[in-house]
Amino acid sequence: MSDPALFTTPGMRDFAEAVDAERQRQIAKFGDQHHPIIRGPHTVALFVDVAEGLRQTNDDPDERCWMTILLKEAYEAGAEGNLAKFREEIVQIAAVCQAIVTDLDRQGAQR
Repeated sequence: MSDPALFTTPGMRDFAEAVDAERQRQIAKFGDQHHPIIRGPHTVALFVDVAEGLRQTNDDPDERCWMTILLKEAYEAGAEGNLAKFREEIVQIAAVCQAIVTDLDRQGAQR
């Protein structure tokens, strides 16, 4: 069990434990995986274009939703050529996922 002082964001411990359990299932099923981050310049250009479109969507409060926020973060990550910045984008994706799970739990969608 986690140290109670380790996480300060509401719902973060439950989220981290759920992610850890899922990761253990993935490792048991697929083993330790290694894949390229992204392949080819055409793919990067696609990620850049989609990320920009999603940024515009998220600027409109009537259009913004959790899925467009999450997808924007994912496409921004895919458009990033610098590995350190790519890692920052992946951490942002995890933070958005945690916010979504916490919001779902507030709405009564617990497991």
